[in-house]
Amino acid sequence: MPKSSKERYQFRRARVKRILGRQLEWPRLSVYRSLRHLYAQVIDDKEGKTLAFASSLSKEIKARLKSGKNKDAAKLVGELVAKQALGAGVKRVRFDRGGRLYHGRLAALADAARKEGLEF
Repeated sequence: MPKSSKERYQFRRARVKRILGRQLEWPRLSVYRSLRHLYAQVIDDKEGKTLAFASSLSKEIKARLKSGKNKDAAKLVGELVAKQALGAGVKRVRFDRGGRLYHGRLAALADAARKEGLEF
């Protein structure tokens, strides 16, 4: 069993990828969290195309906030990516948290996307 935090992260990431790799009927909402910003994209793995993309660096979000690394920014990114996905005809997605724990900014982004009408 992994002992260090880096090993635990790698173990979680591999487990999530293994589980999500089996379910290709819906596009994947992939979330990447850096120290300063948040990125979310809806990817169709069958065709290898990105259907929607939003980040805390987007002009719409950057104009409203001071920082791109808090829960407020995560909510705005979730709303924006959900609107773009619904505009592209995607209603249901698989949530790929990238091995990160479902907590904090990640949970705020997911809740905002659900509130806008995205199902997962």
